[in-house]
Amino acid sequence: MAAFDPWDPDFLADPYPAYAELRARGRVQYFESTQQWLVPHHADVSALLRDRRLGRTYQHRFTHEEFGRSAPAPEHEPFHTLNDHGMLDLEPPDHTRIRRLVSKAFTPRTVERLKPYVARLAGELVDGLVREGGGDLLADVAEPLPVAVIAEMLGIPEADRAPLRPWSADICGMYELNPSEDTAAKAVRASVEFSDYLRELIAERRKEPGDDLISGLIEAHDEGDRLTEQEMISTAVLLLNAGHEATVNATVNGWYALFRNPAQLAALRADHSLVPTAIEELMRYDTPLQLFERWVLDEIEIDGTTIPRGAEIAMLFGSANHDPAVFHDPARLDLTRRDNPHISFSAGIHYCIGAPLARLELAASMTALLERAPTLTLAAEPKRKPNFVIRGLEGLGVEVG
Repeated sequence: MAAFDPWDPDFLADPYPAYAELRARGRVQYFESTQQWLVPHHADVSALLRDRRLGRTYQHRFTHEEFGRSAPAPEHEPFHTLNDHGMLDLEPPDHTRIRRLVSKAFTPRTVERLKPYVARLAGELVDGLVREGGGDLLADVAEPLPVAVIAEMLGIPEADRAPLRPWSADICGMYELNPSEDTAAKAVRASVEFSDYLRELIAERRKEPGDDLISGLIEAHDEGDRLTEQEMISTAVLLLNAGHEATVNATVNGWYALFRNPAQLAALRADHSLVPTAIEELMRYDTPLQLFERWVLDEIEIDGTTIPRGAEIAMLFGSANHDPAVFHDPARLDLTRRDNPHISFSAGIHYCIGAPLARLELAASMTALLERAPTLTLAAEPKRKPNFVIRGLEGLGVEVG
């Protein structure tokens, strides 16, 4: 297992050769450092994402003691209250109920209505980058776009938006492998502050509803069933965290990949109609979310290996997206790739509800950069974030000639 080391800077720089070794060793392997079963093949990951013997939580069926697990530390409770009431970490029937209610507010029409705003904002951000002759693509374009879009959708006033990104970053630190106590403390503080803010905003929207998503979540009902206040808070935080972490990292990972593949970048600049397939290929090529965890609720068997109830499975999205059994020449960036069943947005009941919005944002920023900054070049080699699960860069310095 020496090749797979999610804390090694060399591995983080390029985990894909190590994934190839994992796939060659078999369909499932135990990783002692995190006490997880690693699943590296596309077919298995795709099937397990849909397998109801696995779950994002086990508390709908078992107590911590029955499942052989320890309860979270009491001082971490605010994070877990926030996290455990979001649909990403729930299973049916709660997941089904919340997703159905959220879908009544977060509709395709909601996303479609945002399209002019997203395109205009992307253009303005890129124009600012061009005026300065370059800058940090992450800080100047990739980050402010999805944060502003999610905030606009939720109805968070512009004057209140500055803490959103820091809150999100601190909360998402808990999704890394074996997070430290300092990481947990930051996540708890951010969970309390973000929840308190949203509680006040929900109270305001109850008094004066608008056409924003918070008002929609308050109004959403089905046969008398409504979201609780905590479910609304957890949903709003989930939409921000998932909705912009993936988009930010897909943007900078994608442009860094394009700079390292100049022939593909030249083809994209010559034919902007490639943008839709380019987005899918870039999300496959350097996957923003590398790993997704599930608990084993009922004993399963993978390739003759029995994995008991109470174990945790780590599905390696980055490896699955480079599986040669599914993707021809997976190490090659091919912006014309049509047969591209990547799983970067997950699958099954936990398929990303915000995938259409993410695609809209990625297309808007890419189109704006192609049209308004056609001479964009890499200014310096970027530094990778020291994270494995959520894969991204510290920044991406660019120049506009």
